[in-house]
Amino acid sequence: MVAYALAGTLDIDLTREPLGTAADGSAVTLADLWPSPTEIDAVVDAVLSPERFTASYADLYEGDERWAALEAGSGTRFSWREDSTYVRRPPFLDEVTREVPAVADIVGARVLALLGDSVTTDHISPAGSIPAGGPAGRWLREHGVEPRDFNSFGARRGNHEVMLRGTFANVRLRNALVPGSEGGVTRHLPSGEILDIFAAAERYRTEATPLVVLAGSDYGAGSSRDWAAKGTLLLGVRAVLAKSYERIHRSNLIGMGILPLQFTGGASTASLGLSGEETFDIVGMDSLVNGAGETFAVRADGRALPAIARLDTPSERDHYRHGGVLPFVLRQLTGAPRSVQ
Repeated sequence: MVAYALAGTLDIDLTREPLGTAADGSAVTLADLWPSPTEIDAVVDAVLSPERFTASYADLYEGDERWAALEAGSGTRFSWREDSTYVRRPPFLDEVTREVPAVADIVGARVLALLGDSVTTDHISPAGSIPAGGPAGRWLREHGVEPRDFNSFGARRGNHEVMLRGTFANVRLRNALVPGSEGGVTRHLPSGEILDIFAAAERYRTEATPLVVLAGSDYGAGSSRDWAAKGTLLLGVRAVLAKSYERIHRSNLIGMGILPLQFTGGASTASLGLSGEETFDIVGMDSLVNGAGETFAVRADGRALPAIARLDTPSERDHYRHGGVLPFVLRQLTGAPRSVQ
């Protein structure tokens, strides 16, 4: 940045063109100004020492009785507090086995949300203040937290119970399963009952019904919010079928074990006449993650859809096969098999 400022332009090749001219008229290049590793090491050795850090932190807790009064746990593992409304033990690794299970087909899935184009991570991920009347606010009140102490979703991002209840709860979300609505509501199928998205997801969970999300172009656009994928998983969504994806969100979905599917040939939910009331089967998963994919197919009410799985690399297939990055890393640390053959 400093070199470009000295040159006065961004239209310059810093590896070849001079930054300016010295007093004697000679050209000055970045290589002339850039310090060598030896010079950098000499400066670091001259100004930094262990004693400086020891002195700085020696009285860190002195003079503040509140810090000194805080109780700190001991041991090598974090002591989860069951009554905490800020930091709770997440369930992402609760059912992970040492051996990698076979990748099962997704059969009889229902649509949790039928969304349009440009649905961003801000629409999906919990953000901002926590509404007292929403699922997250009700959970907090049930656990003794008054609305004045709700704080924000960002402050409670360590509590998955709050965060999953705020997923797809944005007040501007438009779910075509409930025409004319705004906010985190959906229609439970086949009953047709209108529920908030969390309540519907819980009912589907008790019915052992997997879920999918249908979307348009640029699904997951915007900032890279990890809870846009985490919350989607915790709601029971197994796959997303969209016209196109934002690159990072597609990767994040795979990282949480959610399958990103994409329409091909310019197809969309509208052109295919999908209402969101269909049941979806995604079959041939085992051959897909092992790099074959000949039997892979997406069907809605038995009708084949023009769609592909966006597992673009062997690494992405590997992560999906393990159920996401966290199980992948855990099995890698314990020496379990981890690579797609």
